[in-house]
Amino acid sequence: MTNNAVILLSGGLDSATCLAIAKAAGYTCYCLSVDYGQRHCTELGAAVKVAASLGAAEHKIIKLDLSAIGGSALTDDTIEVPETMAEGIPVTYVPARNTIMLSIALGWAEVLGADHIFAGVNAVDYSGYPDCRPEFIAAFEQLANLATKAAVEGRAIKIETPLIQLSKADIIRLGTKLGVDYSQTVSCYQADKQGQACARCDSCKIRQQGFADAGTPDPTAYQ
Repeated sequence: MTNNAVILLSGGLDSATCLAIAKAAGYTCYCLSVDYGQRHCTELGAAVKVAASLGAAEHKIIKLDLSAIGGSALTDDTIEVPETMAEGIPVTYVPARNTIMLSIALGWAEVLGADHIFAGVNAVDYSGYPDCRPEFIAAFEQLANLATKAAVEGRAIKIETPLIQLSKADIIRLGTKLGVDYSQTVSCYQADKQGQACARCDSCKIRQQGFADAGTPDPTAYQ
């Protein structure tokens, strides 16, 4: 057993809060971000700032260009980011993204001897992505403990999702108590090169409502 944990860190509000939770729980935090060809690549710069401010032991950015397969408004410039809520799974869903990211985190966890992987997925105030559901996390954890040398040799790996049943307002309240500087984070799906948010996309609207419901001033820089 070690006290190491791998934290999936996008640079957004949820993953920053997740890192703060892991840090407060006493884990030595190894942060992993993925440069997957996302339209809002300024979130990676935000991840660097968040990892440094919250005292991560190490922060890696892995390049894996999912724009090669497209299929999402976040990885295909020919698909517009929607600015109105729609029924069903939105076009901002990136095919298999969380499966891919968790798989990379799983590999690094084995290398580090880490027993825990933290992911900031949320199934309450979110966009309806299928890979943010508790059922998916449970299935991936089962896979992790079938597929790895670590688990076969008796060191089970736990996928920690402390935000999965929290509202966005509750996440913001918790993160504020833990010292998260939300002005460093980027959630917008079409943020500009300075990280300024559009205030119109699904992610921006969910974030704005979260701060309003939490009764906390919104520190987001808007275009």
